[in-house]
Amino acid sequence: MDSGALGRLRGQAVTLVEVAPRDGLQNEAVQLSTADKVAFVDLLSAAHLPAIEVTAFVSAAWVPQMADAADVVRQITRRPGTRYTALVPNLKGFERALAAGVTEVAVVLAASETFSRRNINQSIDASLAVYREVCDRARAADVRVRGYLSTAFGCPYEGPVAVDAVVARTMQLLDCGVFEVAISDTIGVAHPGQVARLLESLQASVAIERIALHLHDTRGTALANVMAGLLAGVRTFDAAAGGLGGCPYAPGAAGNLATDDLVFMLDGLGMDSGVVPARLHEASAFIATRLDHPLPSRYARAPRLIG
Repeated sequence: MDSGALGRLRGQAVTLVEVAPRDGLQNEAVQLSTADKVAFVDLLSAAHLPAIEVTAFVSAAWVPQMADAADVVRQITRRPGTRYTALVPNLKGFERALAAGVTEVAVVLAASETFSRRNINQSIDASLAVYREVCDRARAADVRVRGYLSTAFGCPYEGPVAVDAVVARTMQLLDCGVFEVAISDTIGVAHPGQVARLLESLQASVAIERIALHLHDTRGTALANVMAGLLAGVRTFDAAAGGLGGCPYAPGAAGNLATDDLVFMLDGLGMDSGVVPARLHEASAFIATRLDHPLPSRYARAPRLIG
């Protein structure tokens, strides 16, 4: 990597989508109170995160941590300039989110058939039909829909996922009406070479501005994969404060890319995320007191430097 490539990144804006309140907390064994979830989101807002995925309107029987989704959405303090989003699995979830005041939602499509059936108990084609309904309803309600494409770099049940399948599923999500697709390394198997090759293939059919990266750090490659994404033109990345996360349907998957670690790297590159590091640290430190394990984030655990 030459210094010229790094120099061209300086001054460019990057959008971070904070997913800790949803993707980060959904698999935690400790049941957090509604008040703690609201406080966490408000601290993230104070850190000037531009987008925060607050919760998921899913079945409480399947994801107990999200049972208070509507209460959390109604009680957070909304900061001008921050988008507040929620995951919805179907039209019923969308209607619940809409009633709670959500103005942006997300849907998750799998790139591998087995993961789709394990995760949402539907085939890929059946879930696409549901998401078309959600997008149609959202369009009528003036609600934006973001798409996730899970297992885009590898599936815990099927192994490697073909690039052609990822491109095809991305196009199908866009055809449904999502404004952006977060290409997701659900189990943290991606490496920079794979990220670069996949993004090159995607760009033959999709504008890079409509692609985000959602990375997990299972094998310690998340930041390196961000760099590959940056050099390919990606400017939107999902991350979770403290590095929280993991998926109940992805055995062995570690937490998400830590927002703390990502902001530290972006600041060092001279890129503009708009995030206030000290406030972000406060948010991570707060949620750490509510959990039964240390935060995975290396930056959150590192000594604070003076000066």
